[in-house]
Amino acid sequence: MAEAKTQVTDVDPAAFIATVEPERKREEAKVLDALFRRVTGEKPKMWGPSIIGYGSYRTTYASGREVHWLRTGFSPRKAKHSLYLMGGYCDPETGEKHAAALERLGKHSRGKSCLYVNKLADIDLDVLEEMLRTDWDEMKRRYPDA
Repeated sequence: MAEAKTQVTDVDPAAFIATVEPERKREEAKVLDALFRRVTGEKPKMWGPSIIGYGSYRTTYASGREVHWLRTGFSPRKAKHSLYLMGGYCDPETGEKHAAALERLGKHSRGKSCLYVNKLADIDLDVLEEMLRTDWDEMKRRYPDA
């Protein structure tokens, strides 16, 4: 079975954040890192060249494909921050809680398991923290041994 393309690396997340451009994205990445650390209690690891992940889990899809992936994390991309909220993707109840919170979050867009935010000033960080806690709790419940 082929390994996932994005794997954990030995790159220091702080060193990566120090290279993020423009400066506003770099400063916001520091804020996100502190928030994710506070909520998860985890030290981050780099996944591939640009994803900062907190915790990990392993699962096997119905197709038989085995996956090792981050429990939650973010990538400070040039256009928008990509926030990976896996619990809302894995669990319908958590997804419903996210949907209700998104109405209070502020300006954002969504993908299947990603939340996209242009700048942190556009959103309510307390609502984001609430979403991260809900998400983290679901992932710990769903994958307790990871």
